[in-house]
Amino acid sequence: MTKPIADPVALLRSRGYLVLLGFAAVLGIPISAAAYGYLALVAYLQKEIFAHLPHALGYATAPMWWPLPVLLVGGITVGLTIRYLPGDGGPSPAHGFKLHPPPTPVQLPGLLLASLATLSFGVVLGPELPLIALGGGLGVAAARLAGRRRRGGEGETGLPDQAVSVIAASGSFAAISALLGSPILGAFLLMEASGLGGATMGLVLVPGLLAAGIGSLIFVGLGHWTGLGSFSLAIPGLPRVSTPTAAEFGWAVVIGVVCALGGSAIRRLAPALRARFAGQTMLALPAAGLVVAGLAIAFAAGSGRSANKVLFSGQSALGPLITHSASYTVPALLLLIACKGIAYPVSMSLFRGGPVFPSMFIGAAIGLTVSRLPGLDPVAGAAMGIGAMSAVMLTLPLTSVLLATLLLASDGLTEMPLVIVSVVVSYVVAARTAPEPAPNPQPASTTA
Repeated sequence: MTKPIADPVALLRSRGYLVLLGFAAVLGIPISAAAYGYLALVAYLQKEIFAHLPHALGYATAPMWWPLPVLLVGGITVGLTIRYLPGDGGPSPAHGFKLHPPPTPVQLPGLLLASLATLSFGVVLGPELPLIALGGGLGVAAARLAGRRRRGGEGETGLPDQAVSVIAASGSFAAISALLGSPILGAFLLMEASGLGGATMGLVLVPGLLAAGIGSLIFVGLGHWTGLGSFSLAIPGLPRVSTPTAAEFGWAVVIGVVCALGGSAIRRLAPALRARFAGQTMLALPAAGLVVAGLAIAFAAGSGRSANKVLFSGQSALGPLITHSASYTVPALLLLIACKGIAYPVSMSLFRGGPVFPSMFIGAAIGLTVSRLPGLDPVAGAAMGIGAMSAVMLTLPLTSVLLATLLLASDGLTEMPLVIVSVVVSYVVAARTAPEPAPNPQPASTTA
């Protein structure tokens, strides 16, 4: 997402960097407002499609078969967007969480439409990759507007490429500032994923944090003003947890191994499906939507619970899953893991969205299932599963630890040692069981 900067120390000491900080602060306001509006629109469309529309058609609640036509329409909409609008519908999550170059202004409509159709129609993906792309794209557009009257500038925007790179990163920081429950966590996710270090990391981090902090305030303010809430990841009302025990450290190893094996299978299936159906967009996407719908219906029929537990990213369902885990039988949890665990890579292979929240939900379900065995608290099991599955799917171990621990608020520090063990085990096991990369072909030697 952000290119390394040739001389970060010199730029940091320049007067232009102070201007850049001010620009990042101002930029955080409209971008975070746009991100909030995007999330509010997703929530509104989901409610209209899955609650209000069935009622308008005469159903008291959505019938069990309802996901079939909804996901079919969603697949067709995303397919048409990818095929006919510039930008391929935005970044694909098929290869996991990766940062991509920010979209150009002409690519933004396709990105917005494809991701809105993906999320609103119940596909098993989250909003984080579209938000990051949206923030970066709006940042580049703002830089282009600001540098339009400059002459002799480097790059298309009329501004130095270094400044454009930092502005784009700041836009992404602002867009994702409050989604994960803390602007620090969102910033950490972007910094670890970008792979920057040293002075370059600090140079990008400072304006990014400034934009994220202001963006978080905008999220909170709009949440109060509109009454729609903050759309951030939070789990209130969790039961208190006790000090970790030796048995729980043993279970941390078990959960780490289970998540490593399951997550690795998901990571391999998604790109394999994408490669298999390359060039068949208008056939493959509706078919993938029907598969996801069928899995949701299978769970509903087998468990007696709502199909929505399988559909969507799992962001809003994660809290109720943990707080009401005692109401789930072990077969229901296993069926939930199986159905969502298959729907997840099918969704990643072709649709447009982010992989973070489904991995957290599946990891929590695995941890809750293991917690039915002696010696493991359910909240601790869920935290370890969230961290372990996130580490496999995101390949960002530090961010994965923070995701699980910050989610538990005051109990996060108590459970952090267990989460660290599960994350390290899953990360190492997944790396050791991954297929060996194909060796680069050596050029044939020639003799004089």
